[in-house]
Amino acid sequence: MARSFSEKEKENIRKHLQDSCKQHWTQYGYKKTSVDELCKNVGISKGAFYLFYESKEALFCEVLCSVQQQICDAASKIITTEKNKYGVAKALKFIYREYYENNFLYNSDSTDFTILMNKLSEEQAKKIETSNKMCQQLFLNQPHLKLKVDSDMALSVIYSLIMNIKNKEFLPHNHFKTFDFMTDKLINNLYE
Repeated sequence: MARSFSEKEKENIRKHLQDSCKQHWTQYGYKKTSVDELCKNVGISKGAFYLFYESKEALFCEVLCSVQQQICDAASKIITTEKNKYGVAKALKFIYREYYENNFLYNSDSTDFTILMNKLSEEQAKKIETSNKMCQQLFLNQPHLKLKVDSDMALSVIYSLIMNIKNKEFLPHNHFKTFDFMTDKLINNLYE
């Protein structure tokens, strides 16, 4: 007979599965992260895993959306604390550093990420799309900020700026300092 878990145990196991998934995804990628290894790290059986998640993809979807939510919440707090374009610059610098720590956030054009996306249910794919849009709105829906450019241009510039993280190995100068420099120069052209 399967062992039942208390609510506290369920909460702890779910958190440990998410943490283990995030760590393995960052280090090895989606394909090389196995449910067996995650279960071993957390100390549960593979059968118990399916009490928490219907599939490996469900866990990965939850981790991706959760990490994006945490980053957006923290960046939003920065922007609402420092209610000007410099708060936006500070939030962008924070986001860039979080992307650095969680490479699965920017490797969306990799074969590994494509394999994951192809295995997601329609509902899971929509959840990720909604999460992505939520983060984009962070830079547009601030009543105390006024854009100098079209909103699509602003989002394109911000996205391009953050996605420069993919080139970090090729830069002759420290990529954090390079990002900060570009952000400080561009922010004056995006916001009043």
